[in-house]
Amino acid sequence: MSPRKPPASATLTHFDAHGQAHMVDVAAKAATHRVAVAGGRITMRAETLALIETGSAKKGDVLGVARIAAILAAKKTSELIPLCHPLALTRVAIDFETHSQDLAGVSAVSCTATVETVGPTGVEMEALTAVQVALLTIYDMVKAVDRGMTMTDVRVLEKHGGKSGRFVSP
Repeated sequence: MSPRKPPASATLTHFDAHGQAHMVDVAAKAATHRVAVAGGRITMRAETLALIETGSAKKGDVLGVARIAAILAAKKTSELIPLCHPLALTRVAIDFETHSQDLAGVSAVSCTATVETVGPTGVEMEALTAVQVALLTIYDMVKAVDRGMTMTDVRVLEKHGGKSGRFVSP
Protein backbone atom coordinates (compact mmCIF):
# COMPACT_ATOMS: atom_id res chain seq x y z
CA MET A 1 0.00 0.00 0.00
CA SER A 2 1.46 3.37 -0.96
CA PRO A 3 1.39 6.27 1.50
CA ARG A 4 -1.38 8.81 1.10
CA LYS A 5 -0.35 12.04 -0.56
CA PRO A 6 -1.55 15.31 0.94
CA PRO A 7 -3.62 17.59 -1.26
CA ALA A 8 -1.52 19.79 -3.54
CA SER A 9 -2.56 22.83 -1.49
CA ALA A 10 -1.42 21.27 1.82
CA THR A 11 1.39 22.97 3.67
CA LEU A 12 3.30 21.86 6.72
CA THR A 13 2.06 24.44 9.19
CA HIS A 14 4.56 23.61 11.93
CA PHE A 15 7.42 25.11 9.90
CA ASP A 16 7.96 28.76 9.09
CA ALA A 17 9.18 30.15 5.75
CA HIS A 18 12.78 29.38 6.79
CA GLY A 19 12.07 25.75 7.73
CA GLN A 20 12.20 26.43 11.47
CA ALA A 21 9.77 24.53 13.69
CA HIS A 22 7.24 26.71 15.47
CA MET A 23 3.92 26.48 17.24
CA VAL A 24 1.13 27.47 14.86
CA ASP A 25 -0.62 30.74 15.71
CA VAL A 26 -4.30 29.91 16.14
CA ALA A 27 -5.35 33.26 17.60
CA ALA A 28 -7.36 34.27 14.53
CA LYS A 29 -9.13 30.92 14.15
CA ALA A 30 -12.74 30.60 15.24
CA ALA A 31 -13.52 28.57 18.32
CA THR A 32 -15.71 25.70 17.14
CA HIS A 33 -16.84 22.39 18.57
CA ARG A 34 -14.18 19.86 17.57
CA VAL A 35 -14.24 16.10 17.94
CA ALA A 36 -11.65 13.45 17.14
CA VAL A 37 -12.01 9.70 17.41
CA ALA A 38 -8.91 7.50 17.34
CA GLY A 39 -8.52 3.77 17.64
CA GLY A 40 -5.93 1.05 17.99
CA ARG A 41 -5.47 -2.46 19.29
CA ILE A 42 -3.10 -4.66 21.21
CA THR A 43 -2.82 -8.31 20.27
CA MET A 44 -1.97 -10.99 22.80
CA ARG A 45 -2.26 -14.64 23.69
CA ALA A 46 -5.71 -15.98 24.59
CA GLU A 47 -4.53 -16.67 28.15
CA THR A 48 -3.54 -13.04 28.57
CA LEU A 49 -6.91 -11.81 27.37
CA ALA A 50 -8.60 -14.20 29.82
CA LEU A 51 -6.66 -12.59 32.69
CA ILE A 52 -7.84 -9.16 31.57
CA GLU A 53 -11.47 -10.19 31.08
CA THR A 54 -11.75 -12.01 34.41
CA GLY A 55 -9.99 -9.28 36.35
CA SER A 56 -7.42 -11.74 37.67
CA ALA A 57 -4.26 -9.93 36.53
CA LYS A 58 -1.88 -9.48 39.48
CA LYS A 59 -1.80 -5.69 39.03
CA GLY A 60 -5.61 -5.38 39.18
CA ASP A 61 -8.28 -4.01 36.85
CA VAL A 62 -6.28 -3.68 33.63
CA LEU A 63 -8.91 -1.90 31.53
CA GLY A 64 -9.97 0.38 34.40
CA VAL A 65 -6.40 1.55 34.93
CA ALA A 66 -5.84 1.87 31.16
CA ARG A 67 -8.98 4.04 30.88
CA ILE A 68 -7.74 6.44 33.57
CA ALA A 69 -4.25 6.52 32.00
CA ALA A 70 -5.76 7.34 28.60
CA ILE A 71 -7.83 10.21 30.00
CA LEU A 72 -4.79 11.62 31.77
CA ALA A 73 -2.72 11.25 28.58
CA ALA A 74 -5.28 13.18 26.53
CA LYS A 75 -5.13 16.00 29.09
CA LYS A 76 -1.31 16.03 29.06
CA THR A 77 -0.73 15.77 25.29
CA SER A 78 0.75 19.26 24.96
CA GLU A 79 3.38 18.30 27.55
CA LEU A 80 4.41 15.29 25.45
CA ILE A 81 4.16 16.55 21.86
CA PRO A 82 6.28 19.70 21.60
CA LEU A 83 4.20 21.78 19.16
CA CYS A 84 0.71 20.87 20.41
CA HIS A 85 -1.37 23.61 21.98
CA PRO A 86 -2.60 23.09 25.53
CA LEU A 87 -6.36 22.63 25.20
CA ALA A 88 -9.33 22.79 27.53
CA LEU A 89 -10.90 19.43 26.78
CA THR A 90 -14.64 19.19 27.29
CA ARG A 91 -14.91 15.40 26.99
CA VAL A 92 -12.68 12.34 26.87
CA ALA A 93 -14.34 8.94 26.51
CA ILE A 94 -12.38 5.70 26.34
CA ASP A 95 -13.98 2.46 25.19
CA PHE A 96 -12.50 -1.02 25.07
CA GLU A 97 -13.63 -4.09 23.19
CA THR A 98 -12.14 -7.53 23.68
CA HIS A 99 -11.72 -9.95 20.79
CA SER A 100 -11.44 -13.68 21.47
CA GLN A 101 -8.98 -15.85 19.64
CA ASP A 102 -9.41 -15.69 15.86
CA LEU A 103 -8.45 -18.33 13.28
CA ALA A 104 -4.81 -17.25 13.48
CA GLY A 105 -4.82 -17.74 17.26
CA VAL A 106 -4.73 -14.00 17.99
CA SER A 107 -6.70 -12.35 20.79
CA ALA A 108 -6.85 -8.58 21.18
CA VAL A 109 -8.18 -5.55 22.99
CA SER A 110 -9.30 -2.62 20.87
CA CYS A 111 -9.34 0.90 22.27
CA THR A 112 -11.34 3.85 20.96
CA ALA A 113 -10.84 7.37 22.29
CA THR A 114 -13.29 10.19 21.64
CA VAL A 115 -11.99 13.63 22.56
CA GLU A 116 -13.87 16.92 22.32
CA THR A 117 -13.21 20.60 22.85
CA VAL A 118 -14.55 23.99 21.87
CA GLY A 119 -11.58 25.89 20.56
CA PRO A 120 -9.46 27.10 17.65
CA THR A 121 -7.60 23.85 16.97
CA GLY A 122 -8.41 20.15 16.69
CA VAL A 123 -8.00 17.28 19.14
CA GLU A 124 -6.61 14.53 16.91
CA MET A 125 -3.30 14.42 18.79
CA GLU A 126 -5.11 14.11 22.12
CA ALA A 127 -7.20 11.20 20.85
CA LEU A 128 -4.16 9.44 19.36
CA THR A 129 -2.14 9.96 22.54
CA ALA A 130 -4.99 8.59 24.66
CA VAL A 131 -5.20 5.42 22.58
CA GLN A 132 -1.48 4.79 22.58
CA VAL A 133 -1.15 5.32 26.34
CA ALA A 134 -4.14 3.03 26.98
CA LEU A 135 -2.44 0.29 24.94
CA LEU A 136 0.91 0.89 26.66
CA THR A 137 -0.82 0.63 30.04
CA ILE A 138 -2.40 -2.68 29.09
CA TYR A 139 1.04 -3.90 28.01
CA ASP A 140 2.61 -2.75 31.25
CA MET A 141 -0.01 -4.39 33.44
CA VAL A 142 0.23 -7.87 31.87
CA LYS A 143 3.73 -7.96 30.39
CA ALA A 144 4.85 -10.39 33.09
CA VAL A 145 2.74 -13.10 31.41
CA ASP A 146 2.99 -12.00 27.75
CA ARG A 147 5.92 -9.96 26.49
CA GLY A 148 4.98 -10.71 22.86
CA MET A 149 1.98 -8.37 22.76
CA THR A 150 1.86 -6.03 19.76
CA MET A 151 0.27 -2.59 19.56
CA THR A 152 -1.06 -1.91 16.09
CA ASP A 153 -3.44 0.07 13.89
CA VAL A 154 -3.33 3.31 15.91
CA ARG A 155 -4.99 5.91 13.71
CA VAL A 156 -7.52 8.73 13.51
CA LEU A 157 -10.89 7.19 12.72
CA GLU A 158 -12.88 10.39 12.48
CA LYS A 159 -12.64 14.11 13.13
CA HIS A 160 -14.90 17.07 12.63
CA GLY A 161 -15.02 20.75 13.39
CA GLY A 162 -12.90 23.58 12.15
CA LYS A 163 -12.03 24.77 8.67
CA SER A 164 -10.96 21.40 7.28
CA GLY A 165 -14.37 19.90 7.98
CA ARG A 166 -15.12 16.24 8.50
CA PHE A 167 -12.77 13.31 7.98
CA VAL A 168 -13.77 9.66 8.28
CA SER A 169 -11.12 6.98 7.84
CA PRO A 170 -11.79 4.70 4.91
